[in-house]
Amino acid sequence: MPLPQLTVYRHDRRKRALITLAGEIDLESAPLVRASVEQCLRDGIRTIDVDLTPVSFCDCSGLNAFLHAAQQTTVAGGTLRLHHPPPMLVLVVGLTGCGFLLLGPPYDPPPPSDDAPAPALPHGSVPPAPVLSGDV
Repeated sequence: MPLPQLTVYRHDRRKRALITLAGEIDLESAPLVRASVEQCLRDGIRTIDVDLTPVSFCDCSGLNAFLHAAQQTTVAGGTLRLHHPPPMLVLVVGLTGCGFLLLGPPYDPPPPSDDAPAPALPHGSVPPAPVLSGDV
């Protein structure tokens, strides 16, 4: 069995931890993400910042691990925030609408670039209607 291509660095400062992940987060390495956060919680850490600057790849297993970790941290009375997520993770977080859970408020997804084509709607779907505010 190949070793996960993910390295975890942890730096504690009082009741706060900075976890820096480097490499790829996928089905094989996602348990390492969960274990790292669980260890922080067992050590009494309640504020966990996760730096993803050196992450080169993160699939939906990684997103699931982060959502699970955020839930566990919230249950323990703490907070977990992701910092500098790779573009693919930003895209998936935006598509799933869970940015407020992982990236903290206020979360403003990056605006679409002028070069990017508008996303295609599935066949037969209706484009979303604007939401009206105030007295209508």
